[in-house]
Amino acid sequence: MVEVEKNCVIATGRAISRGARKKSSGVMPVEQCLEQISAHVESTLGTVDTIFHEIVSDTIHIDVLQVAPTEESPFWRLVTSGMSDLPMSTLSGSGDARYAELMLTLPAYWRFDQESLQDENWYWPLRLLKQLARLPHSHQAWLGWGHAIPNGNPVEPYAENTRLCGSIILLGVSEKFETLRINADKEIRFFTVVPLYQEEMELRRTSGTSGLLERLVHAQVSDIIDPQRKSAA
Repeated sequence: MVEVEKNCVIATGRAISRGARKKSSGVMPVEQCLEQISAHVESTLGTVDTIFHEIVSDTIHIDVLQVAPTEESPFWRLVTSGMSDLPMSTLSGSGDARYAELMLTLPAYWRFDQESLQDENWYWPLRLLKQLARLPHSHQAWLGWGHAIPNGNPVEPYAENTRLCGSIILLGVSEKFETLRINADKEIRFFTVVPLYQEEMELRRTSGTSGLLERLVHAQVSDIIDPQRKSAA
């Protein structure tokens, strides 16, 4: 089991950062559904190889579950656990998912040893998941399908090894993975995070999510993160 912690800077964006930042309660939060989420991940994606436990938490406690590459699925999966501890601020009667967790996919060559994770070029996907998982709760907002979130204002690349500087929230990798019923009042929705270039975020703004997705599909961009991929725009 690996414990890694770095300071997290919230990435804000016009699309969803409409609320004010909440003040710290001073109480260390406890992750509520880690066992259920871990079991769900193992039944739909594969064995949870490692859990990155958060050392310092505020408002919510975010752990990241890691599923290692296999012969059938030659890539890493990272899934948050803790974002769904609190409901997101959705419009009354809208039917939007109030409880959510996030996942992203990395190529098999990605490094997760302690030394490599001190380097932002390897750590930024973990940082990104934690930033996005906190965003709805720190800004009293909602995060769901089709939302695009830039990395800061002004927008900056996630790390020196890439021009990727924003992300779009899409559906999960399979219907079985997309939802997890906890009880009669709580169903967790799992979304996929796909990093974008600035010109791709601009394309989404002008052509909508469907227009951007058409370009991504045409360019054969998958959910597996490639820091040096060609822009679909």
